[in-house]
Amino acid sequence: MEIHWYFAAQDGTHPWRPDGARLTDFAYMRQLAGAIDHNGYAGALIATLPGGTDPWSLATGLAMQTRQMKFIVAQYAGVIAPLWLAQMAASVDQISNGRLIINIIMGAGPSAPQLGISDNHDERYALAEEYWGVFRRLMTGETVTHEGKYVSLKNARLLLDSVQKPHPELMMGGSSAPGLAFAAKHADTWLSLGVPPPVFAQKVAKVREMAAAQGRKLRFGIRAYVIVRETVEEAWAAAQWQYERMDAATVQRRLDKLAKTDTEGDGLLASFIKPGRGLPKDARAFEIYPGLWGGIGLIRQGTGTTLVGDPQGIVSLIREYEKAGAEVFILGNYPHIEEAYRFADLVFPLLTSERKAGRISWY
Repeated sequence: MEIHWYFAAQDGTHPWRPDGARLTDFAYMRQLAGAIDHNGYAGALIATLPGGTDPWSLATGLAMQTRQMKFIVAQYAGVIAPLWLAQMAASVDQISNGRLIINIIMGAGPSAPQLGISDNHDERYALAEEYWGVFRRLMTGETVTHEGKYVSLKNARLLLDSVQKPHPELMMGGSSAPGLAFAAKHADTWLSLGVPPPVFAQKVAKVREMAAAQGRKLRFGIRAYVIVRETVEEAWAAAQWQYERMDAATVQRRLDKLAKTDTEGDGLLASFIKPGRGLPKDARAFEIYPGLWGGIGLIRQGTGTTLVGDPQGIVSLIREYEKAGAEVFILGNYPHIEEAYRFADLVFPLLTSERKAGRISWY
């Protein structure tokens, strides 16, 4: 099992509002990387925000100041040329001594139009099919000539060797039929939103079967937030605290988007949190499965659920996901530094006792 943490372009106690946001410059990110590396997390997902800090530059800078953590760099298809991305990937993989993971972004969201990415679901997947297919060929050292609808290059060849062979690990989400098919063909690890474990198990079985048909095996993972406190009551009180600081107008806009999304992951979330029913006062009204809270999805796109509970409860829920097929967990909560320490202090000791018995390893 691998447990990763999260780097966000925004951080603070409730960063969706100005009064809860912090300055997240490089000095701050260096502190966060130190907390992640020091506590023994496998690594961290670096979010991509158009106009914000370049995740590749950030990963490079932090790789030289950390010892073991991996850097999961999010990347859209088509934003830069495949050969240029291959150069960047091989370079960062060398600099970090094999600590790079690439997170393939497939969803549209508010970022895509700013980057010139089409909002059309099928076009995004057609572009990704060409783009990542060419990227993988380049990473093997092949000289590539390709003339396609979205990607065109002639006699392109990567002159660098990555540390990881044939290329750094490729992670991706995507719950639609094209997304699952793409993952089965191109990804090394398929990530799901934190849907209830039975739903996750169904998706895992489907992707596993599709990958096997192509002679491939994938790992599977969960991307979610987590609120852990010493008692269940304290954990739900923390969720309530977050919920009460969500701006009603922003929540309503998010609910409206969920109701007409073309992203299946968001569609699943919409069916769980039932947009349009009005907002209750109790945050726990959005508990979509025991210990799984959909409330953060009212304010955040993409990752819409939070594991909530005491340390034993969090471990039990992690175990449910593990039994359903999860080997990788990308977790986080606000503020990321403090919560990284809290999770490590409260949850890692329970996992460590099992690791000593030879049943778990997260790095």
